Amino acid sequence: MSTAEILGYAAGAMTAFTFLPQVIKTWKSKSAKDISMNMFLIAFTNEIMWLVYGVMLDNWVIISTNAVMLIMSGIMIWLKIRYNHQ
Repeated sequence: MSTAEILGYAAGAMTAFTFLPQVIKTWKSKSAKDISMNMFLIAFTNEIMWLVYGVMLDNWVIISTNAVMLIMSGIMIWLKIRYNHQ
């Protein structure tokens, strides 16, 4: 594995877990009233596009990073829906 690939995976891992602190905070507090649904809908759509792009290029850094981001965005959307209806 080249230095560039190692850097790519490291940067991808950092990016992939960008939403993790928000997911954890929302899960623990059981409140999503101050969370922007639009922001996470945009992020979710964006991650789908990046994921498709990564698949088209067969680039595993892009694929893995955006697959995790898609999951994190999806979890936040689910939490927003769940906690707004309680």
